[in-house]
Amino acid sequence: MNNHQFCFIICYNDDFYLEECLLYISNLIIPDGFTIDILTIKDAKSITSGYNEAMKTSDAKFKIYLHQDVFIVNKYFLINLLNIFNYNVHIGMVGMVGAPKINDSAIMWASPRIGGIFTRELMEKPYISELYETPETLGIVSVIDGHLMATCVDIPWREDLFDGWDFYDLSQSMEFRERGYNIVVPPQHQPWCLHDDGNILNLYNYNHYRKIFIKEYMSS
Repeated sequence: MNNHQFCFIICYNDDFYLEECLLYISNLIIPDGFTIDILTIKDAKSITSGYNEAMKTSDAKFKIYLHQDVFIVNKYFLINLLNIFNYNVHIGMVGMVGAPKINDSAIMWASPRIGGIFTRELMEKPYISELYETPETLGIVSVIDGHLMATCVDIPWREDLFDGWDFYDLSQSMEFRERGYNIVVPPQHQPWCLHDDGNILNLYNYNHYRKIFIKEYMSS
C-alpha cells in the first residue's frame, strides 16, 4: 500500500459535473512528499460496485470517495485530512456531515447532525452555507453523509445488499464501526465542500434500501 498517496474516486454520469469536480481537486494543496491519483467510473451499475472496483484498483492508503457534484473549496483539505488520520490510529473514516446517533427510522436527515456543507435547494436558488452543530474538536459520529467519505483503510462496500444509490453511506459507516474504527466529522467554521445538489433527488428506491439497512444493522 502506498502510504503517501491520496486517491479520489468518483462515480459519474455527467461530464460537465466531473470536469468541475476535477478542477477543484486540481487546486488543492498537496502535502509534501505525497501524490494524488484520480479514478473515475462512468455509468456504474451501482455506487457500491463502482467504489469496490476502484478500491481494488488503487493502492493508495487514503481514498476519498465523492459525488461528481461535490466541489472541495478548502484548499488545505488534504493537509487537514492527513492531520486527522494521523491524530488517532483508531480513526478510519472522515465525513463532512454526520449524525452522532441515527434514529430508529434510519433517516439521517431526521437525526441531529454535525458538520457543514454549501448547498442549495433548487437549481435557480443561490448557494447557502448549511452549518449544523459545529464541534470545536473532531466529532465522533455513527454515520456520515455520502457526498464525501474519506478513508485510510479498505473495507469492501456492501454491493451484495445495496446495489443502487441509497444507504451505501450509512452501510459503510456501520461496516467501519463494526470493525472498531471511529468515524469523525472535523470542525468547520466554513464548510469545506460545496454540494451542487439543486436537482430533484430520485428517492424512488430509498425506502426499499432503508428497510434493508434496518434489517441488516438495527434489528439485533
